[in-house]
Amino acid sequence: MMDAFKVGQNLVEYCKAGKEHECLEKLYADHATSFEPMAGPNQVCEGISAIKEKHEWWKENTTVHAVSVTGPFPFKNRFSVIFDMDVTMKHDQKRVQMQEVGLYTVENGKIVKEEFMYQSEK
Repeated sequence: MMDAFKVGQNLVEYCKAGKEHECLEKLYADHATSFEPMAGPNQVCEGISAIKEKHEWWKENTTVHAVSVTGPFPFKNRFSVIFDMDVTMKHDQKRVQMQEVGLYTVENGKIVKEEFMYQSEK
């Protein structure tokens, strides 16, 4: 069974390779929960199916120009990852550079919770 650091290393490798779908399939528990700071239907996603739908929403609503992933930074059964992204939001064609921290909780070798933190524009 993988510890949090190994799960984090695998997540970073999948993200850098653009293989988020495989990441979800292999590293996430079926009952995983995802939390976003933004209001809306994807603020809390319960279960792997809802998390996959959130990823599909992101793909459909953004044009990703570049992503870099730094980490993992482990602590006990958790790890964090820093995402630097250059994206265009399709609804308003606004291009933004954003930095996001993902905090992941691991149980029995699988991600059971992900929490994302970022500054929203003022």
